[in-house]
Amino acid sequence: MKQEKYVAYVGTYTYEHSIGIHIYDLDVKQGKMTERKVVKITNPSDLMVSRNKEFLYSITDDGVRAFRILPDGDLESINENWIGGMRGCYLDVDDENRYVFVGGYHDGRVSMLHLNADGSIGEVADGVFHKGVGRTAADRSSRPHVNCVKVTPDQKYLCAVDGGLDHVKVYRIDYENGKLKLADIVHSDLDSAPKMIRFSKDGRNAYVLNELETSVDVYKYYVGKDGAEFERIQKVSTQKVKSDHCSSQNMEFSLDGKYLYCANAGTTEMAIFERDEETGILSLNSIIPISGDFPKALAVFPGNRHFISLNHESNEICTFRMDYEKKYALMDGKPLKIDKPNCIYVHKLKEE
Repeated sequence: MKQEKYVAYVGTYTYEHSIGIHIYDLDVKQGKMTERKVVKITNPSDLMVSRNKEFLYSITDDGVRAFRILPDGDLESINENWIGGMRGCYLDVDDENRYVFVGGYHDGRVSMLHLNADGSIGEVADGVFHKGVGRTAADRSSRPHVNCVKVTPDQKYLCAVDGGLDHVKVYRIDYENGKLKLADIVHSDLDSAPKMIRFSKDGRNAYVLNELETSVDVYKYYVGKDGAEFERIQKVSTQKVKSDHCSSQNMEFSLDGKYLYCANAGTTEMAIFERDEETGILSLNSIIPISGDFPKALAVFPGNRHFISLNHESNEICTFRMDYEKKYALMDGKPLKIDKPNCIYVHKLKEE
């Protein structure tokens, strides 16, 4: 049996010394990352691989860029296009590679762009600006900030997480006409500052990470006769002891969907939850102190025995070996030096 091969694509801010997307070869059993090359692109603040595993899409200062993924995981640039607004911060693609959706933190805009059969990015199909003012607090901006966009598992809706307005706008996707129509708003607690949304592997639950409240809201999710339904069933803290100097920055499931990891900046911790398969409820396994400064992104290796923290301010990637039974983790190897890491995608290579 051939051993499965993986690569990791790490996006970095390029205003200091980095030049773009770093490609790493992964040894998932040993928890090792070996850098292979860097692909030049300006400020890839988010990136993802298409469902068919053939293309990678990345934010760039000029909009969104498309790459073709070569058999060894290398990237070949296809094209890029403007998104119709200010620089984006997050993107997602539907399962059939029809459209790429971009969230704009700076202008509160959700953009929808055509994708062509060859993976290239077409023109803007639709764009929606969020409007309104959230509750005003001294330490945050209450105008619209779209932190995350995510297509629902049924592919019918787009969720746009707005940290300034404290809610998640739910848009029905009109694939035929290339339009977004507001269908519902999921309201978060005031001043919670929702940061991102993730869905369970079975599609029955949605999880919203709240940056300032340092919590995760758990919802039952389904499509009923009136459309998308979100029913909140749990709120769980990502901290052991509440600290005013903490903010939740990132949240990711393990590939098998059993564990949910949440990264806390300020206290520099990683909270690991186990998900109940029947109810979707989260139970805390452990909160692990990690070295470095400002863990902005994370990833869990296939097999669940290693996770990595991308420490944005200390310019490093740290790998940890996790023991779920004993509820602790230990750093496994020296940190990898990298300038301003901010996003990561673990990609399984196609078998030769």
